[in-house]
Amino acid sequence: MLKVGIIGVGTVGTSVANILKDNKNIITARAGIEIVPTIGVVSNLNKKRDVEIKLTNNIDEVLDDPSIDIVVELMGGIEEPYKIVKKALENGKAVVTANKALLAYHRYELQELAGDSPFEFEAAVAGGIPIINALRDGLSANNIKSIQGIMNGTCNYMLTKMINEGASYDEILKEAQDLGYAEADPTFDVGGFDTAHKLLILGSIAYGIDIKPEDILIEGIQNIKQTDIEFAKEFEYNIKLLGIAKKVDNQIELRVHPVLIPLDKMIAKVDGVMNGVSVVGDKVGETMYYGAGAGGDATASAVIANIIDIARKGKGSPMLGFEKQIGVQPTLMPKDEIKTKYYLRLEVADKSGTLAKVAKVFGDNDISIENMMQKSKKEQKANLLLTTHICVEKDILKAINELENSGVVLKKPAMIRIED
Repeated sequence: MLKVGIIGVGTVGTSVANILKDNKNIITARAGIEIVPTIGVVSNLNKKRDVEIKLTNNIDEVLDDPSIDIVVELMGGIEEPYKIVKKALENGKAVVTANKALLAYHRYELQELAGDSPFEFEAAVAGGIPIINALRDGLSANNIKSIQGIMNGTCNYMLTKMINEGASYDEILKEAQDLGYAEADPTFDVGGFDTAHKLLILGSIAYGIDIKPEDILIEGIQNIKQTDIEFAKEFEYNIKLLGIAKKVDNQIELRVHPVLIPLDKMIAKVDGVMNGVSVVGDKVGETMYYGAGAGGDATASAVIANIIDIARKGKGSPMLGFEKQIGVQPTLMPKDEIKTKYYLRLEVADKSGTLAKVAKVFGDNDISIENMMQKSKKEQKANLLLTTHICVEKDILKAINELENSGVVLKKPAMIRIED
């Protein structure tokens, strides 16, 4: 028998306890041993919870109990969970966590602490989608060429509704908050930070790169307008918030931002609150993973899969998939050296000479325009919408700055990167 202590009995923790009870027979058959949820830690003992396990507000009842074999950390946060998980590992317990923020900042320290002790975290990225095990085990014979992931259901839901129903960002944000998809302060989701935490975990497994969220390019969906969506439809693109990891020579691109992506790409078809991750390996080609990225039962499914895996194996495999890094270590590509295509929305003065000035700025910065569309507005203004051929991030940023000060561009230009 394996005894499990759950730290944080909220939506996911409740699902973990109840699934272990409800599906006891099939879980025992698959694990080869009975797995028993024994105790849960909560901050408020007076709050009613739909579980049948003992509840406590004393974490040490779990960490210091020699009969608890596996600690499941579901409390959220960074530094306090780090202390708790560290103590659990030091006490010889296996650990399962769904805490992407903890791993975004402390994954390498935790790998060192874990050693041969099992430490699993499938639920930390894309909820019920088994992308961690796919990368770490199923694709372990491959050099990973690229990862593109829709890993935040709130953003994907909002963009899908904006595209399909023509609603504004503010309208859909309020609806998402009313439905419980977005928090009262939605910045962590809509600002791209949630996706960034998950991308760093995948980047570590794919490339062995130790980077913090502050080191990478992160942009959210707050500035996307219906004008951008209309342009995307005209040129057969969809708009998605993607986490992108890409190997270029011996450098790794890690970035999170909205993307114009062709409609015929599989990742472009992932709509609503669903998540999807595309991984390209040098031998297997593209593989695609799709499913529920959040929710109590979906996330608990991934947590329990990790518990079963621990029951089967006993000893832990390398937490981030590398026994030892061999060869030249990859480095992070500087943000301003990224190369891709770009879409720009410019509000310009609708008068003679405007196009010539805009074209000169692009030409002076070695940027070639691929497509252009003008939409007239009132008061002698127009929206100039255009896409570029592949160019360097620092060149497009310099051009945007020059356009802003050109006298013909009336507002700060809006920019979305393109991934063909």
